[in-house]
Amino acid sequence: MEVITQNSAVLLLLLFLVITFLQSGIDKMTDWKGNLDWLKGHFSKTPFKNIVPFMLFVVLVMEVLAGLFSGIGFVQILMSGESVFAFFGAILACISLLMLLFGQRIAKDYEGARTIVIYFIPAIFLVFLLQY
Repeated sequence: MEVITQNSAVLLLLLFLVITFLQSGIDKMTDWKGNLDWLKGHFSKTPFKNIVPFMLFVVLVMEVLAGLFSGIGFVQILMSGESVFAFFGAILACISLLMLLFGQRIAKDYEGARTIVIYFIPAIFLVFLLQY
């Protein structure tokens, strides 16, 4: 019980990342065509228009890894107090969000970019907490 009370903020933030990134990754896997069609339109007037399937695949892999590492990190903290996987999960989440932010900015979707910042704040805060 002491591990939970001493790590409650970290554990809650890890659950946030698990939910966010695994749900997003699962959505991309189960509705690949829908996501791909939407993104092709979204990036149709950008330099990325010809590599949308590759970009979607990279984002999918990064999101799933971020969610899995965060979940494993959650369990690792509970079992041993170690946070190696949690730290890498948080880093992967931040990198994923930065990739998404970059894409939104290139597509000139500034409202979408602003939304990503809302997710980036707790993710980068988790990196901060896990560094010390």
